[in-house]
Amino acid sequence: MKKIQMVDLKSQYDQIKDTVNASIQEVLDTTSYINGPQVHSFQKNLETYLDVKHVIPCANGTDALQIIMMGMGLQPGDEVITADFTFAATVEVIALLQLTPVLVDVEPDTFNISVEAIKKAITPKTKAIVPVHLFGQAANMEEIMTLATEHNLYVIEDNAQGIGANYKYADGSKKKTGVIGHAASTSFFPSKNLGCYGDGGAIFTNDDALAHTLRGIVNHGMYVRYHHDVVGVNSRLDSIQAAVLNAKLPLLDGYNVKRQEAAAKYSAALANHTNIITPVITGEQDSHVFHQYTLRIINADRDGLMQHLLDKGIPCAIYYPIPLHSQKAYADSRYNESDFPVTNQLVKEVISLPMHTELDDEQIKFITDSVIEFLS
Repeated sequence: MKKIQMVDLKSQYDQIKDTVNASIQEVLDTTSYINGPQVHSFQKNLETYLDVKHVIPCANGTDALQIIMMGMGLQPGDEVITADFTFAATVEVIALLQLTPVLVDVEPDTFNISVEAIKKAITPKTKAIVPVHLFGQAANMEEIMTLATEHNLYVIEDNAQGIGANYKYADGSKKKTGVIGHAASTSFFPSKNLGCYGDGGAIFTNDDALAHTLRGIVNHGMYVRYHHDVVGVNSRLDSIQAAVLNAKLPLLDGYNVKRQEAAAKYSAALANHTNIITPVITGEQDSHVFHQYTLRIINADRDGLMQHLLDKGIPCAIYYPIPLHSQKAYADSRYNESDFPVTNQLVKEVISLPMHTELDDEQIKFITDSVIEFLS
């Protein structure tokens, strides 16, 4: 059996190396390393794929969130509601801009932000909601957008883990995650479903005026060279990373299908075990692109299972071991432990198994047999 990787980027590269190498070589030949033709081409291709008016490439997904909040004109003290159970990047940019993070609990089945918790957290100071499409599953965007409209709030989708997922509305229509809110951020970190070979990110929006502002912010506040019209940052997607992404974008849907198929095999093998809750898909199959495959281990030793898997050469991870409200950087007297019953339970139960496009049946069987072996 091939060695199991948490994310097997080497095997994926081996399948596409000729296309990727040719794309990179084109950049080397033209020496257009910043804002070169590959960046503009990728931008247009991604706009077409997402059916969105504006893609603004930038240096990474964290920058993308920060730039959106800058472009929306959020001011120190403005409250921004987001999920307690997610990676710290979502909240750190809120704090960095001296906005007020308001962390709320998540749903126990999808791990995504709870609409009911959002409702309770809205105050006159609330200016934005940041739903995270966690682990690749679309959040409840229709209800979130309705709530935002009622209270005149911005919605900023954190789509770092969900690119390619489809959200289905009550009327049966569908949109890609990342094009539903007022703006969205994504990350092209190498392990993401659409990953480059370094750092990279992008912003999506259908708002022409906001897009114009954001394009200035990512480039030192310039629209004309040496004319700084807004306060900006230096956050650009370099041409080599764009070349890699251009080579991989046509394969994204296929990659996501492979992840969904692997997830289905995991869930079938682990179904009906008294100590395991497998991932729940609340929409149709294409609403979850399985950036991570995350189990809940109940009434059993989750940490012991993790060590058992590692001892057998099976990589695994806990996303996330500490709630954001318990992190030293984001602790706040406003929070009560009773506000986060789901998150506080999830951090004790979750464990993520290997998930990538190159998983094969032999590996999946070995992994699932090993999980069952420990829990039997």
